[in-house]
Amino acid sequence: MYAVIKIGGKQYRVNPGSEVRIEKLSGQVGDTITFDQVLLASDGENLRIGKPYLEDIKVTGQITRQGKNRKIVVFKYKRRKGYRRKLGHRQQFTQVKIQDIAL
Repeated sequence: MYAVIKIGGKQYRVNPGSEVRIEKLSGQVGDTITFDQVLLASDGENLRIGKPYLEDIKVTGQITRQGKNRKIVVFKYKRRKGYRRKLGHRQQFTQVKIQDIAL
C-alpha cells in the first residue's frame, strides 16, 4: 500500500511506516498531522488517481524531528571585475513518520 501526497508544492511517495523529510511545518515532536492532498493511492491491486486530489483518502503521520539540513553555499562571481560574493543558508525541515493511509 502506498500513496503520493503533495506537501509544500512537492510530491512524495509514502508507505505506512516510512519516514519523510519535508519542508518545515509548525508543530512539536510527537504531534500527529493529517495530509489531505492525496494525488494517488494504491492498495496493491487497485490504483486510484485523483483529479487533482482524492477526497476520501487521508494520510496521517507523526512528527519525529525538527531540524536544519546541510548548509547550501551560493557563490556569485563576475569575471575580471573582482566581484565575489559567498552566501549560504540552512533550510529547516520536519521529519514525519507515516502511520496510516486511510483508504
